[in-house]
Amino acid sequence: MSEHIDKFSAVVISNAATNLQGRRDMDISILIVEDDSITRHCLVDYFRQEQYTVYEAASAEKAESIMQDHNIDLILLDIQLPGKDGLTLTREIRTRGNTGIILVTSRQDEIERIIGLECGADEYVSKPFNLRELLARTKNLAARVRAAAPGNENRANLRRFENWKLDLDRRLLLSEKNETTALTHGEYQLLCAFINNAGHTLSRDQLMDRIKNREWTPNDRTIDVLVGRLRRKLHDAPANPRIILTVHGAGYVFTPKAVPCY
Repeated sequence: MSEHIDKFSAVVISNAATNLQGRRDMDISILIVEDDSITRHCLVDYFRQEQYTVYEAASAEKAESIMQDHNIDLILLDIQLPGKDGLTLTREIRTRGNTGIILVTSRQDEIERIIGLECGADEYVSKPFNLRELLARTKNLAARVRAAAPGNENRANLRRFENWKLDLDRRLLLSEKNETTALTHGEYQLLCAFINNAGHTLSRDQLMDRIKNREWTPNDRTIDVLVGRLRRKLHDAPANPRIILTVHGAGYVFTPKAVPCY
């Protein structure tokens, strides 16, 4: 643990000089939920050095209180928390809005990762994590959350298929009635991979290769989980799907052709 924290401190100190460049991330608010005080304080210091507005909580209950009082763009959430766990909090947050969620898991907990994705997490990182990678994921996810804000629609970046439109900027699905459905980072990447390869069967390995910034193993069920979630959001009945078909022993195929909306 001490070696892990020493790495934290070294990165925080080395980044201090670069902050003089005047980065503009202060309008991005991040909530760090971690019950280990040393890890939490180091993460808080790191993201504040990176010019984020940072809040902290040692429990899910405290995090909920902060989210009631402040507009949080992104939450970095440890799964193992006293009282209410991070997976339960993830599920509750996702039912209320489009806050970005990065789950922190132990490296061996593959089941927790899958459940986290099913609960609506956008990303996950494993302990001990690389701070530069964590910062990159945070920036990418924060940009997606901000782009998904109301009023940011750009018709040139809409793709139409079946009875749906995909807003590439805001990462939203729009129904025929223009009702919006937010996509998590993984769902969005997977749907883009399908759209870009419409009509072609893609194996799970090929799809995993197209989902960036994810750790995976040959037995990883991430793709199956994400396909299931996309089908639900697209109202594509799992027992008789029309949009995302399962090719047994081979993978999946996206049947409709997506066209630009002008």
